[in-house]
Amino acid sequence: MSKTKVLIVDDSALVRSMLEEMLSSDPAIEVVGTASDPYMARDKIKQLHPDVLTLDVEMPRMDGVTFLKNLMRLHPMPVVMVSTLTEVGADVTFEALELGAVDFVTKPKIDLVNTFEDYTAEICRKVKAAAGVSKMALERKYARYSANLQSKAPVVSSSPAKKVAEKYTADAVLAKRSFNNRHFRTTDKVIALGASTGGTEAIKEVLMRLPARTPGIVITQHIPAAFSLPFAKRMDSVSEMTVMQAEDGQQILPGHVYIAPGGRHLLIARDGARYICRLNDGPPVNRHKPSVDVMFRSVVQNVGPNSIGVLLTGMGNDGAEGLKELQGVGAPTLAQDEKTSVVWGMPGEAVKLGAADMVLPLEKIAQKIIDFADQ
Repeated sequence: MSKTKVLIVDDSALVRSMLEEMLSSDPAIEVVGTASDPYMARDKIKQLHPDVLTLDVEMPRMDGVTFLKNLMRLHPMPVVMVSTLTEVGADVTFEALELGAVDFVTKPKIDLVNTFEDYTAEICRKVKAAAGVSKMALERKYARYSANLQSKAPVVSSSPAKKVAEKYTADAVLAKRSFNNRHFRTTDKVIALGASTGGTEAIKEVLMRLPARTPGIVITQHIPAAFSLPFAKRMDSVSEMTVMQAEDGQQILPGHVYIAPGGRHLLIARDGARYICRLNDGPPVNRHKPSVDVMFRSVVQNVGPNSIGVLLTGMGNDGAEGLKELQGVGAPTLAQDEKTSVVWGMPGEAVKLGAADMVLPLEKIAQKIIDFADQ
């Protein structure tokens, strides 16, 4: 099997060296070169024909987003962004994902003694996944970006909710699988949506198409802690619904979207006839925190057939079993199709399990959610 050829683009010699060491540790990856700025990168792409670029967000002479825009317009290829853990870094990274970047990792810390192994595994996994993304998929992403520039959705302001502290462990959710019928009955519906690689843009495409009257939505997107709040704010700016980062004890209301904070599991609990958000600081599940399976299983237990399960693009299998359990309690389940997914890992695994009632292209998922919500 041929190795994935990678070109590292970063203005920091130290970061270039660290990334090269990490990526070269994987026998399936070959670092074919490095570049200190986009102008050098442009020449090395022509010379070395890499399969994947790792691209720094902030660089002199030409920033990473400007270079990415030119690259996706003229020579689409898989790119993994290397971003700083700041709000500005998050905003620029989300713009890069809109333009066509496949995924992102945060800048490696200078002191990697305790995190080297985990960071290396993450970046190698994401680079290899990016290598499998087709040129056609990248062209579709850039086309959606260009189309979205022509029609911007109105900004809807979020209102803060009161924070309530209460323990609700992910372990307890994972241990219990049956729908709890002992709670007060309610006809309110909850939409549970999970995603990973490519998910920030896929979620945006869904939310942009949903009206303000849509039932409450809970979302788990695999994302670092520093990026989840900027992501929620970004989604709020393009959706008719009110989008926010979930807080513990927050009531789930129609017309509102609650996004799991990075580094904490989001679960749905019952308080009488109300649905509320619960945040949990337990260990990762399926290597992820937040985990889609944890959220889905809490929805199985506390919402049951009044829920709608949706699994979008993503690497790995997180959410596949949870979607199957949602289907098992009578909730309609949707999975994004392979053609429109950046990585057809999570939805693909769900399809293999027979967990998806319907497998749909991204642009049709919002309407199907509306159809199920109106039944």
